[in-house]
Amino acid sequence: MMILFARVTIGSFEHLAPISIAILFGIVFISYSKRKLSEFQQRKAFNGLGWFISLTVITYHLYFISLGEYQIKTDLPLYLCSFIALLIPIFTFYRSYWIYEIVLFWIIAGTLQGVITPDISTGFPSFDYLRYWIVHLGLLIIVFYATFVFGMRPLFKSVFKSIFALQIYVVMVVAVNYLLNANYFYLNEKPQSASMLDYFGEWPYYIIITQLILLPYFIIIYLPFYVAKRNKKTFVR
Repeated sequence: MMILFARVTIGSFEHLAPISIAILFGIVFISYSKRKLSEFQQRKAFNGLGWFISLTVITYHLYFISLGEYQIKTDLPLYLCSFIALLIPIFTFYRSYWIYEIVLFWIIAGTLQGVITPDISTGFPSFDYLRYWIVHLGLLIIVFYATFVFGMRPLFKSVFKSIFALQIYVVMVVAVNYLLNANYFYLNEKPQSASMLDYFGEWPYYIIITQLILLPYFIIIYLPFYVAKRNKKTFVR
């Protein structure tokens, strides 16, 4: 017998519960790592979380393929959050600063949007539901861990590096969409669920507007780091 799970709605228990759990876990995990773990243990914990997120995505897609319902036009892990999740163990293992510069803005700008306005067709306890929250909330914990435990901070030029890297990703996805007649990254059609794109008009206007607001949006994300840096300099003086 097939069990159907309703789509997750904004503000519902299924929406707010995982966010609350992730906030609590993130605070405890980061605080404990910073105060109690050695540098070696911090690296292991960081990389372990990265692999957990990535393997969740891989396992989900293998499971989906085993059901015989996998559609290459809609189900490849090419949406930004899934794409980052597959590659995040590279960052958690090497802790490369240039990767941090890029994914910090991608994750906070894109993944946070997915947390606020979830696009999940099936609720708890479906695999899709668990995969969605592990990926989106896990990636946020990753960048906060790198920031507060390893002391990584973006520079102003990081904003432009991240935007440039995003354009490369968009070009890649445009090519895939053209070849498959697909809609990855919502470049041909807005998502069915509520999202910020609903305020930007229909295609192609929502794409144009999104491109125009990228720079101010990323600068807003950078602003707290800039203020904290200025305050630190003032305090030292």
